[in-house]
Amino acid sequence: MSLLLDNRFFELPADNSVNTKLFLEAVSHLPSFFDCLGSNVFALIKSDVNGNISKIKEVYAKDPQRYVTLQHILEAEREDLAAEWPKAGATLALMWLKRGLRFIQILLQSLADGERDPNQPNHIRVNVTKAYERALKRYHGWLVQKIFKTMLYAAPYRSNFLKALSKGEDVKEEVCLENVRHFLVNYAATVDAIYEMYARLNAELDYTV
Repeated sequence: MSLLLDNRFFELPADNSVNTKLFLEAVSHLPSFFDCLGSNVFALIKSDVNGNISKIKEVYAKDPQRYVTLQHILEAEREDLAAEWPKAGATLALMWLKRGLRFIQILLQSLADGERDPNQPNHIRVNVTKAYERALKRYHGWLVQKIFKTMLYAAPYRSNFLKALSKGEDVKEEVCLENVRHFLVNYAATVDAIYEMYARLNAELDYTV
């Protein structure tokens, strides 16, 4: 079975609201995705994703009935945190989490679209680079960018990465990529919905770390 399809995301309702409980259940399995990238260098993103998921879980656990959807969390914290919002709480954690989720989305979509380095077709460096530059780079200062440059060179071979996504099974590449495409349908819709929510509520912050 596919690592991704074992824990796929749910289809969003017509209003694109994201149920907090279902979102947390699905996203909790994603940190293992970074293990498929093979190098400890990627542990930096994994740790960040894990930490932000934990912060959101802590807030949700305090009042599940109040925080039924992710938008409910942002709206409640906007009221409770006043001037500190959106620079604190689950709102800040989700802001950074969605960037990690976007990194995964762009990386997988690039693979599914067949983007390769013609000189090194069995590398995924071109896919990882695209994902980093579009999802994370603008939020990183010089030092963190240097760390991630090392990460890019540590990216595994394409064949090894796809095998890891297939949980070690020898699955044909096209079958694995078809599984990726199935996963991306609801996953991409969820990530897009969170980004749209942040834009609509004016909750996005643009600073570097």
